Amino acid sequence: MTASVFEIFKIGVGPSSSHTMGPMLAAARFAERVAPLSPARLLVDLYGSLALTGKGHATDRAVMLGLAGMVPETLDAGAAEAVLSRIASQESLPLAGGAEIAFRDYADIVWHQRDRLAYHTNGLRFTALDEGGVPIAQATFFSVGGGIIVEEGEMAEQGANGPADAPVLPYPFRSGAELLEKAEEARLSLCSLAMANELAMHTQGEVDQRLDTIANAMMDCVERGMKGGGILPGGLKVKRRAGDVHATLVARQERALADPLSVLDWVNLWALAVNEENAAGGRVVTAPTNGAAGIVPAVLRYYRRFVPGADDAGTRRFLLVAALIGSLFKENASISGAEVGCQGEVGVACSMAAAGLAAVLGGTNAQIENAAEIGMEHNLGLTCDPVGGLVQVPCIERNAVGAVKAIEAARLALLGDGTHRVSLDEVIETMRRTGADMSDRYKETSLGGLAVNVVAC
Repeated sequence: MTASVFEIFKIGVGPSSSHTMGPMLAAARFAERVAPLSPARLLVDLYGSLALTGKGHATDRAVMLGLAGMVPETLDAGAAEAVLSRIASQESLPLAGGAEIAFRDYADIVWHQRDRLAYHTNGLRFTALDEGGVPIAQATFFSVGGGIIVEEGEMAEQGANGPADAPVLPYPFRSGAELLEKAEEARLSLCSLAMANELAMHTQGEVDQRLDTIANAMMDCVERGMKGGGILPGGLKVKRRAGDVHATLVARQERALADPLSVLDWVNLWALAVNEENAAGGRVVTAPTNGAAGIVPAVLRYYRRFVPGADDAGTRRFLLVAALIGSLFKENASISGAEVGCQGEVGVACSMAAAGLAAVLGGTNAQIENAAEIGMEHNLGLTCDPVGGLVQVPCIERNAVGAVKAIEAARLALLGDGTHRVSLDEVIETMRRTGADMSDRYKETSLGGLAVNVVAC
């Protein structure tokens, strides 16, 4: 099934799409389902990576907010804090669409750090109980990356081709080779092909408006991040740097022309700004995940700021093409750090951004595919080992490096004619197999790598 651009890019909140947004959405779905049953109590069991690094990713807070009916896209920070304070002080939870129920987060949320459910490491199970403690409803969900949730049994019901009511797309594809082939047969650019598929689901006006909303949300996040200061939450005492870096770059702008690489300082800044905002729990766009949310916005801002002739139409082209590449990784491998390591997050974001930039710089379809391939090839094997289970070290700086690497991948691809030895499909399959071979300690469990070699407090 070909993923829509709006499945790849979603507006949400930090610090994690898989550990914060996904659990919140799952909790909200379960709450809506059981509210008519008038449960007296709810139990939440967290498994695998959710249990191991969920504290640092605010998974418990996300679950409680979801049960109260809040969702990432419309979350109000002030209202969320009020609900959490109420739960803590009164040991009761305002169930969405239902009555107040008893809830003690320290007892009713259980962290199964030694257990993992079969389908995916990010598993969570909800159980509703009646007054006598008898279960009256239960559901198991998996947060598979990018804020996407799958309920146990959904995959079997949908079958290999997705939901039965899924729209018929004019140009479905399952591989990079098929994508290029269909574009060539139809004499379409990759951007035009992506738009044609979106128009099977939305009107032109809706697509343009939603793409503009996504781009504006990305740029707003950059702006907020550049104004941020202080210490990031979580106990690592990581200082927010984007504000100081921005002030430094503005002060030296007149001298910057003497250094042609000063442009990269701005790219670094924009990526840092987004990921510091994400680490602080701010509003971000999954691109394709929160942990890698700074790369696409930073490269998109590079296009808008430094490429002559950049305009809103180009911004939409960038996002459409980037999402095509993200769709290939999502469908054929993974965009979950807990499943394949950070190659599935920062690596995929780098590949997406490289393709988007190559497209707006006038690249052919073959050159765009080459840019995407380069972007991932040089992120293969990248581990996910966050210190303290927080999306801070090495995640924030890793986004800055990934953004610069994406620009390099696009420029390198544009120096050639699109012919290259290793295909994007081969790299995607290599990434998938590398993730399968990777030890679990390097897949968002904080049991290896920097997470155990750096003192967390």
